[in-house]
Amino acid sequence: MTLDDLNKRLAVCSWSLQPENPQQLLERLEATGIRQMQCALDPLRDDPKVWGAMPSMCADRGIQIVSGMFGTKGEDYSTLESIRLTGGLVPDATWDENWRNIQATAVLARQMGVQLVTFHAGFLPHEPAHPDFDKLLKRARQVADVFADNDLQLAMETGQETAETLSAFLQHLDRRNVGVNFDPANMILYNQGQPIDALRILSPWIRQCHIKDAVRTRTPGTWGEEVPVGTGQVDWLAFMRTLSKQSFTGHLVIEREAGTQRVQDIRTAVTHLRAVGAQGV
Repeated sequence: MTLDDLNKRLAVCSWSLQPENPQQLLERLEATGIRQMQCALDPLRDDPKVWGAMPSMCADRGIQIVSGMFGTKGEDYSTLESIRLTGGLVPDATWDENWRNIQATAVLARQMGVQLVTFHAGFLPHEPAHPDFDKLLKRARQVADVFADNDLQLAMETGQETAETLSAFLQHLDRRNVGVNFDPANMILYNQGQPIDALRILSPWIRQCHIKDAVRTRTPGTWGEEVPVGTGQVDWLAFMRTLSKQSFTGHLVIEREAGTQRVQDIRTAVTHLRAVGAQGV
């Protein structure tokens, strides 16, 4: 991967910039030096009066939306146990509302011309015998199919499960339009394995990567700590070289979900990736 190729693939998660409106989002994005982004779709769906003009504003300023993302209602990230119970497609109490939102999101993404949308499916059971496995498989197939009906690719975020569990679930899911959005830091934050090993296991499904770094917890059952790219435990040289060996052609989307200097941290990530790229990947 040449430096020129790396620069063409870099993007930023819109939610990392914590914008209150489209104008603020675009100003902060331009301050990072990157002109591509992954767009949070929920604000556009839920508050079109404020956010509806964002796609045309991006087009006017030469900013490309490379992918979308949606969340689910009721997610509680305060502890690992709370997100296990409330995350993604798992909870019955929010499923009907989430299903309505997901269908609307698929239509919105198609209208925007977005080809790939990512999401957290929630806690994936390790064994098919688990009582939630069939329920989650059925719901994931519903989501996959409504996105396929809109000619969209879907990517499940890495997180609460090991790479082996996610790859097995994807094989059971059996939907050609579903892949993985690989986040190396999430493997560390959730304490679910080594990022480079996971990258190799999931390589057949990887459609996009998040660029985020973290330090593993020393207390089992608690969160690790997200840190600026280059200061955590992700081996970025090995990460980039592994992607190159796998002929990965997707975007590398910088995500920063902690800290109070998001623009600066994103610029730090860009500088670090370019330094890694200069070593030959």
